[in-house]
Amino acid sequence: MSNDNLVCKGFRALSDTDFYKKQTRVALRNCGIINPEDIDEYIGYDGYQALIKALTTMTPQEVIDVVKASGLRGRGGGGFSTGLKWQFTFNAPGDDKVVCCNADEGDPGAFMDRSILEGDPHALVEAMTIAAYAISAKKGYIYVRAEYPVAVRRLGIAIEQAKEYGLLGKNILNTGFDFDLEIRLGAGAFVCGEETALMASIEGRRGEPRPRPPFPATKGLFGKPTLLNNVETYANIPQILLKGAEWFSSMGTETSKGTKVFALGGKIVNTGLVEIPMGTHLREVVEEIGGGIPGGKKFKAAQTGGPSGGCIPASLLDVPIDYENLAKIGSIVGSGGLIIMDEDNCMVDIAKFFLDFTKDESCGKCTPCRIGTKRLLEYLDKITKGQGTMEDLDEMEALCYYIKDNSLCGLGQTAPNPVLSTLKYFREEYVEHVKNKRCPAGVCKDLMQYVISDKCTGCTLCSRKCPTNAITGKVKEKHIIDQTKCIKCGVCFDVCKFKAIEKK
Repeated sequence: MSNDNLVCKGFRALSDTDFYKKQTRVALRNCGIINPEDIDEYIGYDGYQALIKALTTMTPQEVIDVVKASGLRGRGGGGFSTGLKWQFTFNAPGDDKVVCCNADEGDPGAFMDRSILEGDPHALVEAMTIAAYAISAKKGYIYVRAEYPVAVRRLGIAIEQAKEYGLLGKNILNTGFDFDLEIRLGAGAFVCGEETALMASIEGRRGEPRPRPPFPATKGLFGKPTLLNNVETYANIPQILLKGAEWFSSMGTETSKGTKVFALGGKIVNTGLVEIPMGTHLREVVEEIGGGIPGGKKFKAAQTGGPSGGCIPASLLDVPIDYENLAKIGSIVGSGGLIIMDEDNCMVDIAKFFLDFTKDESCGKCTPCRIGTKRLLEYLDKITKGQGTMEDLDEMEALCYYIKDNSLCGLGQTAPNPVLSTLKYFREEYVEHVKNKRCPAGVCKDLMQYVISDKCTGCTLCSRKCPTNAITGKVKEKHIIDQTKCIKCGVCFDVCKFKAIEKK
């Protein structure tokens, strides 16, 4: 098979291509450029210069002030001011403090943090060391899921190389500052992306969230004041210290500064990691960076924020992507998942998919999340089987708000978002499922049939491929499908060369 389609022709640089033209790489600046297992290459790209600057020319408070002035907000989903979080931990009483990194990244389709860990692990090591200096911590933990073996291995290499160069460990750069890092592996529980559940897991306990306050900044890991940010948040720190707060805050919007990395996937021509300035319009991402919807299909929705986010309809395609604007329309930036859907997607089925995930990932500690998500999924299952009622829609919406208002942690508080946003923007699809017992997109198997139209030439290919022998007919004559035998696997639809098989 030819690889010509993978080659950029007629371009002098990647920045000339539509995919990279509107991107601004800060967190991903070194990914794919340097050898992640060679500290010298990282140093050759200004690596550890920010650490040297912080340790030799700045006080801890000055470091925190720069981070605050930059306007950097947490990239793990909450969007809380990074500088303020550092300040709170710095102000907390006690000399024994801890720095933590959330590298768990459990959203389906999300691989932003993984790419940084695999492509630029020293950026995380440097940033966490800077953070430790800023809050006076001597110990740090990187909590990364065991499903990321390459990331874990390269992190280990980076830590050992930094120690060999005197950039980690005892008496860093002969400044008298001590800091050491340790990797802790997670078992892949989505709830451990929540900060208190993550800390419980590091401590060797069941990964369950606890009520706050006290917040981790005052009482976190092992009862010590703890600073916790995710990988992408840390990856911005060295560049902010080197280039200044004004440089970073010049990108983005008034309230959402800098860039954000998104994992662009789904029904889109160009998939992959996209790092864009905050405030970039969704249309630019879909049509210009993403290259549009393949196969001449129409854009239907974009899911941002993973299972915790909402679905954005085509009518809001010009929404600026930032914390405030997405929150206004019922979605979130989240950690950075961005799934594109076209006219062949059923929005009821999409809501069901994400809710099935969050239901399984609930730790079960609080009743609203443990039972509420299960009840919601039962409603959606009824609707996709054609058994729902109009009253179910109202009851389902009320249940969504109850779960949001009463769940203990962010998992339960955001789990209803896919349901609420699809009910708001695609209610007509729910009504079709309920009143007319029909799935407009032809996705819900209990509400659809495959039928053979008059375009059939009697080639017999469909009957030969059917796994249940549900299709019969003579050669060169129109075939028929026995609906009692049909399992709606879609094989006939896929193999028919004459588009004679239709979904109804």
